[in-house]
Amino acid sequence: MPESGIGRGDPVRLEDSFPPPLNQQIRFEFTDTGINADIEAEDVGEAREISFDPELIDVQPKSPIVDLVVRRIARREIDLQPDFQRHSGVWNERSQSRLIESLLLRIALPTIYVAEEDDDTWSVVDGVQRLSTIVRFVQPEAAGLEPLKLSDLEYLTMYNGCRFEDLPGRMQTRISETELSLLVIRKGTPEEAKFNIFARINTGGQPLSRQELRHALIPGPARKLLADLAGSEAFLEATTRSVSPTRMAERELCLRFLAFSLTPPERYDTKDFDGFLRDAMHTINRLPSDERELLFRGFEYAMASCRKVFGRHAFRKQARGVDSRYPVNKALFEVQSVLLSQCTPEEVEWLAASSASVRDKFLDLMDNPAFFDSVSSGTGDADKVNYRFQSMKDLIREVLHA
Repeated sequence: MPESGIGRGDPVRLEDSFPPPLNQQIRFEFTDTGINADIEAEDVGEAREISFDPELIDVQPKSPIVDLVVRRIARREIDLQPDFQRHSGVWNERSQSRLIESLLLRIALPTIYVAEEDDDTWSVVDGVQRLSTIVRFVQPEAAGLEPLKLSDLEYLTMYNGCRFEDLPGRMQTRISETELSLLVIRKGTPEEAKFNIFARINTGGQPLSRQELRHALIPGPARKLLADLAGSEAFLEATTRSVSPTRMAERELCLRFLAFSLTPPERYDTKDFDGFLRDAMHTINRLPSDERELLFRGFEYAMASCRKVFGRHAFRKQARGVDSRYPVNKALFEVQSVLLSQCTPEEVEWLAASSASVRDKFLDLMDNPAFFDSVSSGTGDADKVNYRFQSMKDLIREVLHA
């Protein structure tokens, strides 16, 4: 085989501590409705504490009426992020109708949390479904939504089947002049503080995931790129269409590939893995469109390569004598996708033809306590990041030069 493009670095030595049996280590992430998301729950480790001046935190309560909020949405001054809505089925036609009924009954809605951007627009972090429902009923064309016709109302059954324009004038006015409770995190508040504040917020009892927060608080082209990558046929085939999109875990996988494609693992030197991923989204936002297109093509190539080499076990732990599949492991997704993206097509074909050898050497890695630990606990630690990447580089090199 030709010399591999994968470089050699000094291996990082970690203290050996033999892990318990693999089947006792696996924990799953679950969707809002308790369905297995086919993602292994991750311990990324403790992030370094980031200090900021608390005087810079600017949180302002507002009570705009519905009519004003709808007009801001129509002018694109409020970002509803339609792809941020959860897929748990909570906000069906009945639930949306009941929310409108609450407005008609003058029942106050929970506080809506938004972040103010540099251009004075608002990104909605908590309350997307409520605002989407309101605008869908009052002025659906303002957000490109299908009109909402009330159904299955509990008390005001006389309005079942009504759209906004079908309501009596006084009831239309009641909705239009309803005050909404908003808490605005003003621009100028440090990003770390914004994330800290919103991480404390529960959405219907279910805290936002880190990727949901990143999506809400970092607008720009990175959002669309991650959505396109997660919805690509290459990603769906490589993950056997098993990863649930409910909590944006699939977009975080894609972001991790991009982050380590933009910043080589050997240059990762922080414990703040969440900050590392946020920085990657900001970097992607600043890239010209042709460079984002190159990232997309590189991702497709990586997914196809992983599928060729690792098959149905791509991105998943394996154990000797066990053929059943484990969930997708985020750290393994990083190392396998990034390193195979650096291989030439000829090298990928050679690795695929040598899949038995690849599997055998990967099982050796899984038996190595240091490697197992590097993809299982404290995965954001710089030493562990470098160790797992170097170990997988060595595996690929050994097979290519066997």
